[in-house]
Amino acid sequence: MALVPVKADIAGSIWKITSSIGDRVNADDVLVIIESMKMELQVTAPTPGTVKEIHVNEADMVQEGDTIVTIETT
Repeated sequence: MALVPVKADIAGSIWKITSSIGDRVNADDVLVIIESMKMELQVTAPTPGTVKEIHVNEADMVQEGDTIVTIETT
């Protein structure tokens, strides 16, 4: 089992967290929604696994490349 960091593709504000620690996710499941320049951008799981850590809270500001979620692959 490996830990896979999921990073922000763009700077913005965490609008909504749609996953919880311990959730089992599939590739392309939405984990977090970032609001940037009046657009909502979905951050999706790159691989199936379990949400191990969530590194942000709703309304937090993130920069491109910041780790948002860590997934443990199965």
